[in-house]
Amino acid sequence: MVETYKDARSAGGGRAIVARIYDYLLGGDQNFPADREAARQLLQAVPDAADIAWSNRLFLRRAVRVLAEAGIRQFLDLGSGIPTQGNVHEIAQAVDPTSRVLYVDIDPVAVVASNELLMGIPGCRAIEGDFTRPDLVIDALHEGDLASVIDLDQPTALLYCAVLQQVPDDRVDEVVAPIRDRLVPGSAMVLSHLSAAAVTDTYEESSVSTAKSVFRTQAATEITLRTDAQLTALFGDYTLMAPGLVPLGEWRPELSEPDPYAATPARSPMRGAVATN
Repeated sequence: MVETYKDARSAGGGRAIVARIYDYLLGGDQNFPADREAARQLLQAVPDAADIAWSNRLFLRRAVRVLAEAGIRQFLDLGSGIPTQGNVHEIAQAVDPTSRVLYVDIDPVAVVASNELLMGIPGCRAIEGDFTRPDLVIDALHEGDLASVIDLDQPTALLYCAVLQQVPDDRVDEVVAPIRDRLVPGSAMVLSHLSAAAVTDTYEESSVSTAKSVFRTQAATEITLRTDAQLTALFGDYTLMAPGLVPLGEWRPELSEPDPYAATPARSPMRGAVATN
C-alpha cells in the first residue's frame, strides 16, 4: 500500500500515469521516471505538449475564479491529478476562504501526494475514485465526513478538465450524466477537451498517431477526439456562459496570464466551455 508520496518515489512509481505526465509537462516534480519518459516521447511527437498542458491549467484557473466570484462554494474536480501550484483550492479560496474542494483521482499515488499537499487546508480533500464510475463517486460523498466537503444538495461546480478524452464514445454519456443531472440549480460544469477538428488541422496524422500510442502503451489510456457538437452535447440542458465553446485561450483571457496560444488561438488543439443549470 502507498502510504506516503516518499514511499511511492522510493518504489519507482510503476508505470506512467496521465496525471503525473501532466505534472511533468507543467514543470512539476510530482512524477516518476516512467512518467518522464512517456512525456519525453509525447514531446517528440507533439513539441507543444507542454503548451497544451499550460493552456488547460490557465483555463481551469479562470473558470474556477469566475464561478467562485459568481457565488459557487463547492468544487468537485474529477480526474484531478495532483493539485499543483495555482490549482482549484487556491483559486477558489482566494475568492472566499470558506470554499470547499474535493479532488477525485484513480491513481493512489496522486491521492496520497494530493492529501500531503492539502494538509492543514480547511475544506479540501482528495480521495481515490474512478470518475468513469459516477455511481461510486456519488456513494463516496455520503460516506464519513465527505458530506462536509461536498453536499450535492448545494450548488456545485463539476470539473472535467482534459479527462473526458480518456472515455470512449459509447460510455461518455453514462459517465457524465449521473452527476451533471444530479446537481441542483445554481450549479455549473467546466469542460476542456481535445478537439477533433483542431487536432486534425494542426498536426500531421503521424504525430497524432504517435501521441495516441504513447498514452496507450505507456499509460494504458486510449484517447478519443470529439467534434464541437459532441462536446456541446455533454453539457446536456445546461446553458453555456459567454463566449461558449472556444479554443481555451479565448475563454475570458483577460483573467489570467497570456495563454501559450494567445497569438495564434486557432493552433490550440483544445476547446473549453463553462455552463450553468
